[in-house]
Order: sequence, then C-alpha cells, then structure tokens
Amino acid sequence: MSITLGSGARAHLERDGAEWILVVDGTPQSAIDVDDPRHLSFAYIRHMGHVIDLAFPEHEPLTALHLGAGAMSIPRFIDATRPRSRQQVIELEPDIVELIRRVAPLPANASIRLRYGDARAELARLPRGLVGAVDLAVVDVFAGPQTPAHVTTVEFFEELSAFVAPDGVLLVNIADGHGMRFARGVLASLHDVFGHETVIGDPGVLKGRRFGNLTAAVTRQPRDLPGLARLTASGFPAASVLAGADVAEWLRGAAPVHDENATPSPLPGGTVFSER
Repeated sequence: MSITLGSGARAHLERDGAEWILVVDGTPQSAIDVDDPRHLSFAYIRHMGHVIDLAFPEHEPLTALHLGAGAMSIPRFIDATRPRSRQQVIELEPDIVELIRRVAPLPANASIRLRYGDARAELARLPRGLVGAVDLAVVDVFAGPQTPAHVTTVEFFEELSAFVAPDGVLLVNIADGHGMRFARGVLASLHDVFGHETVIGDPGVLKGRRFGNLTAAVTRQPRDLPGLARLTASGFPAASVLAGADVAEWLRGAAPVHDENATPSPLPGGTVFSER
C-alpha cells in the first residue's frame, strides 16, 4: 500500500505484527497499534506518552494541539487515555491521513479536528479560543527525513507559545547526529521562549555519538515529572533524562536559532532506521 505525496515523496504502510508502520521516503515515522492505541513502540513517541501520563491525570480531558500528524499515534493515545479531550491536528499532506484512515480510521466519537497546511502558517488560522488554552502542544514536523528550518526558531516558538496555557506542556521531537549542534540550537530557542526543559534520549545520541531522536518537554515554570527517569531507563532502548542544571550544562555555548539563520535537521545515515 504505497502512495506518492504532493511533495513527490513516497509513503507506504508496513505491517509489523499488530502494528502498521508509516514509512516516508524510506524513513519510518510512526506506528499504529490498531488493537491498543495505548501501546507506543517508537522510543521517542513512547517518551512523549510517559511525559503526558506524568504531567496530566489519566481520564482528565485535555485540549491538545499537534503540529505534524504522521500516523496520529499521540492523538490516538490521548483519546484512549483521556476521553473527551479536544484535539487539533495540523498536517501538510492530506494523502498521508487518508492512507492511514484506510487501515485504522479514527474512533468515531473522538474529538479530533484535522487541518491541512504548513504547520507554522496554520497557527494563524486556528480558532482564537485556543489562545492560552492548550494544555499540551506537540511539534513532530518532518519533510521526508528532515525537520524544516522554519519550525525550529525562536520566532516560531513565540508564535506557538501564544496558544500554550500558562501551566501547559510543549513536547518537541528533535532529530540530530554527530555533535548535536542542530538539537542544541533548537533547545536554546525553546529555552529562550519558555525557560524550562527536560530532555529525553538515548545516552549515545545525547552525547552526539550517533544519529537519533530526542524528546524535549518544555514548560514556563519548573515541572516535576516523578518517575520519568525510571520509566525511560527501563524501556528499550534505555534512555537518559536531563533536567535543570544538566540541561544548562548540555546547552552551554549554544545560541538560539532565528529565522534568518535557521537550517533543517541533518539527514540521517542510511542505516539509522534499520531497527526501532
């Protein structure tokens, strides 16, 4: 089951046991467990699920905004764990959503509104009632295997921050490799706008030894996430958590990224996605 997207990229779904894996131009992007949307197999998406569970009471509805849809793993997870949540999803490629819907339609009673267009441009078209009302925002935007430059900057995060509630949480997927220069720039930009970050990732990735995904959980006020280090360390692959002074040390010397000097994330190597 394969399609050509408007961008020219190729997307298809691969069956893996109980899951369907969304692959775009050879890059696995997300997975759906049709029988159990609470099951999150991709490590960085699972880390997002841990943060959501620790930051928000189970069964308490959320107002959520997702930039980038993929297989809509996190919107499905939220709908399953926090029924009656109101969710807005922005996706550039309608064909991806239609491909996913053929295999795993969204629950009929889920309050998930889909909007199509560029993630940053669509912010200006969101309902004004969402300003300052979003409990959880998720940025997981890719163009093929790369994160576009214009959704990594101080200016972008300032636009997005207007929607995040004072006690809300922003989750950002950041992909980078050797040296972590791109990731550190994105984190410095997030710090400039929000002020408090927790970073989750494979220790080798955090040290810039190999390519991989980091999950940043960002807030305006310090937010305790008790048990996060234990949960991430016990998963596969095991991950580390940086917070407070450890994040400051990891960021030392990194400058925030602005629109005029932003670059897309680096391309992964050919063997990066040989296993999840």
